[in-house]
This record gives sequence, structure tokens and C-alpha cells, in this order.
Amino acid sequence: MNTHPTRKRGRALIAADGRFSSGGVLARLGARAPGALFHKMLDRIDSGLAVGAIETHLPDGTVRLLGGRADGPMAVVHLTSWSALVRLALSGSVGWYRAWERGEWRSADPVPLFDLFNRNAATLGNSARARGPWRWVNRVMHALRRNSRGGSRRNILAHYDLGNDFYRQWLDANMVYSSALFSDPGEPLEQAQMNKIDAALDRLDLHSGGRLLEIGCGWGALGRRAIERHDVFYTGITLSDEQVAVVQSSLAAMGADAQGSRAMICDYRDVDGQYDAVASIEMVEAVGQRYWPDFFAAVAGALRPGGRAALQFITIADDLFDAYAASADFIQAYVFPGGCLISERQFRALAADHGLDWVDEYAFGVDYAETLKQWRVRFDDAVAAHRLPAGFDDRFVALWRFYMMYCEGGFRGGGINVMQVTLVKAAP
Repeated sequence: MNTHPTRKRGRALIAADGRFSSGGVLARLGARAPGALFHKMLDRIDSGLAVGAIETHLPDGTVRLLGGRADGPMAVVHLTSWSALVRLALSGSVGWYRAWERGEWRSADPVPLFDLFNRNAATLGNSARARGPWRWVNRVMHALRRNSRGGSRRNILAHYDLGNDFYRQWLDANMVYSSALFSDPGEPLEQAQMNKIDAALDRLDLHSGGRLLEIGCGWGALGRRAIERHDVFYTGITLSDEQVAVVQSSLAAMGADAQGSRAMICDYRDVDGQYDAVASIEMVEAVGQRYWPDFFAAVAGALRPGGRAALQFITIADDLFDAYAASADFIQAYVFPGGCLISERQFRALAADHGLDWVDEYAFGVDYAETLKQWRVRFDDAVAAHRLPAGFDDRFVALWRFYMMYCEGGFRGGGINVMQVTLVKAAP
């Protein structure tokens, strides 16, 4: 009989509540303030909702409609404690998650609420962002998890080394962990993921015998497809031990390793040699703003003159970026340590600084919302059927569901987007 306790998994993510401020004792004490104070807070949210509405059931038993001035999503929220508003006011989305986890608010479907907050981000201003000392605490904690060489390894392991047995339960058969691209609403997720991969490969002008580098190779779906379609020599790099094991095994099964294709643990800053093409699918969000120049230097350095790169990345609206970057949100605190969404304007300028022409961008944020919805359905099915590996407790399951709903609402509301773009290195 196994007498060893089951290893608790996902601890590095859940432990964020010990590092990031969510209001703490002040939230509980603040809940005792006169109700009129909280109605003033609700007044500010109400005035910032240009579209859509929130039916808000309050702790005093009353119901208040916020917004409702123009058509948009309708959210229903039950506040069981005024502490939830205190946490939101002090620590933004970090505090709002902690309030949800503690049962201080609930909703049968939080996605419309997150949609609303993104759809009205400009008019809401800082209503859902950390402020005062809480903003600085969160920002400092986020900065301490920056993606230096050692930091990148720790941050990637915290998320991606949750285990292949975990991700296999709810990703598609090829284990693609990025936005799919749907050609019609009823298309299976597996085909939509292949559409996305093919769209990226179509940007690269690949040919038999060419050399392709993928920065952030995931579980290798793009590499396998590139070899099948174009007979290329593929190199995939990642910092995840779990991922590289899968990619190496799949390349061996194809016989591609014997032809020179490979996967390895390697930081993008340590890439050497030159390639005909570079692909990177939703890896750059993990780099962090401080290291964007290093990323573009790596892409430019890896490409031969005239070579092409295909990038897929998640953006946040340029007019929201400065406020977003001034603190740390729920995703940075709990899900992707060290991460930072992309400002397209800044990103485009950095590409030009490194001799890379930016061409043929294509945005498809609604497809990401649908991808996240399907992931959540699959995840919930795995939980209900007790298929998740041992070690993931109820708290982690709740965190992961919140993460998927939070992101789905972000893409539906347009506050964040996903796009593909081609970068071309100038010929001499």
C-alpha cells in the first residue's frame, strides 16, 4: 500500500495570495462601513458603464441595476459581503478574484461581467485596478518574478509543468495551448487548431530542406505539421521539461529526429545559428516588457537575410496599456507569473528597430473567446468525471475555472485581442 501522501500540484500558482495584496484585514474591516459609502462606489461603476448592465444583488437584500444605457452584455452578480467591493477598490482584479474565492460575491456566469469590464474599460477608468500602496505591492511582487534567465525557468515551470497528464485532459488531441482559428461556428476544436497552425506556416515561405526554429514549441504540434507539409528541419525550444519530453518522443515516432529535427531546453536568448524561418505562438506574452528588445534581437539574429517570422500574440488596447502595466492583474499574479500582454504600437516599433518589417497582421479575438469556452467545457467534464490527475485540489480547480472565464470575458469584451503577424528580415 502507498503510504506517501499525494503530491499537491499547482501550489506555485495558488500561493500567489501570500505574495500579492488583495485588501486583507482592511477588506474585512471596511465591510463594516456605512452602506452609503458602498453605494458611492457603485455609483462610480454605474457611471462608467456606457454599454451593458449589471443586476447587482446587495448584502442588504436590495437589488440595484448598474448601467443599462445601451445594449450590451447583462451580468447578474450577488454580493454576499461588502468586502468584495473593498477588495476591488484596493487591489483591482487580484482583489476581485480573492473575493470570489472567499465567497464574497458569486455569479452563475461571470463571463458577461468580465466582458462588461473590458467593453467599458475606457469609461470605467481605474475602477477595477489596484490603487495606492496595494498597486505598488502588486507591482513590486510582479517585478520580483521578472523573466531573467533564472526567473523565466521558474515561471514557465510554475505553469507548464503542472503536468502533461493535466493538460491532456482538456486540450485537443494535439495538445495545442493557444487560440484556435475557426472557419465556421460548429467546427471541431481539433480542426480549428490546425487552421491556426496552417495559417502561421503559410506566412513562412517554407520549402523542403529549409530550417525552421520555433521559439516556445509547446507540445510540438506546429513542428509536426511543418515537417508533414514542408519536409523541413525543425528545431523547437522550450523551458518546460514536460513539454520537451513529448516533442522529442513525437519527433522520434515520425523518424524526424534521425533527419535532424530536434527539441531542446533552451532560453530564446541563447539561440545560435541561423534559420530560414522562425515561428512563435503565444510565447512572447511570457517574456515581460523589460525583455521585449531581447526577444526581437533573438528573432532577428536567428533569421537569415530575407527570412520570415510568424508570431501569434495577445494584445491589450494601446490606450489601456500604461494603466495595465502600472500594476499586476489577476493573470499575472495567479496564472502566468512574470507575464505581460503586448502593446501593438510598442511592439511594432521594436520590430522596426531590429530590422524586421511588420506585414499582414490578422486579429481574431472572438476565436480565442470560443477556444476558452470549449477548454472550460472540457475541463469541467474532466473534473466531473474525476479524470484530473491526483494532487489538484478544489482550490486549484476553482482558480483554473476562474482563469478561463476571466480570459473569455476579456476577449469577448475586446479589451484584449489575439493576432498573427509576419515579420520579414531585410535582405542585404
